Amino acid sequence: MLIAGIDEAGRGPCIGPMMMAVASIEKSDEEKLLDIGVKDSKLLSPKERERQFPLIKKALREHIVVGIEPQEIDRLMVRKSLNEIEAMHAARLLNGLEEKPEVVYVDSPDVVMAEFGKRIAKFISFPVKIISEHKADLNYPVVSAASVIAKVERDKAIKKLSQEFGNVGSGYPGDDATIRFLRKYLLQHGSVPPFARNSWETIKVMQEEKFQKKLF
Repeated sequence: MLIAGIDEAGRGPCIGPMMMAVASIEKSDEEKLLDIGVKDSKLLSPKERERQFPLIKKALREHIVVGIEPQEIDRLMVRKSLNEIEAMHAARLLNGLEEKPEVVYVDSPDVVMAEFGKRIAKFISFPVKIISEHKADLNYPVVSAASVIAKVERDKAIKKLSQEFGNVGSGYPGDDATIRFLRKYLLQHGSVPPFARNSWETIKVMQEEKFQKKLF
């Protein structure tokens, strides 16, 4: 039986893309992922994630990664929730697989776990059983594999931004390095960088502070 797992990295940051990954594998081969040591990516060090990355890809039947850029997030959030945006892209990942899985496990961001599965089902073009649960990235190895892939790709994207624009930190609102970068960029350029999520409260507050200072 072919199964698949979906997870994201970078849902909460105020800068950079949200990366989503789908991973598929034969249920009988799932033990290979456990042998590699897959876990929820947040429980692994960056070095360990990098070590696992090529091994996971080799063990999988297929994997696809997509980056949802800040501009798209901002545009869609005018009329959709972040959960709905994530569900749309989860379905696109599944629709993009050459071999369709019979069962897919997803880490649900919805308070009511099953709701996220229902959101995804609206956009899927083939019959599949969706198991939508909290902590799926911890409980299902195939979701853990997708979690690691998404996180490594997100880290690559952030590293590339830092190389081009200076240290952007992790991109999360609670990261002092990220906030320092954003304030400095805003001061120098009069606007936040194009890879910032304007729909995030952190960015809105910074822009409002700049507007107030300009007035006075």
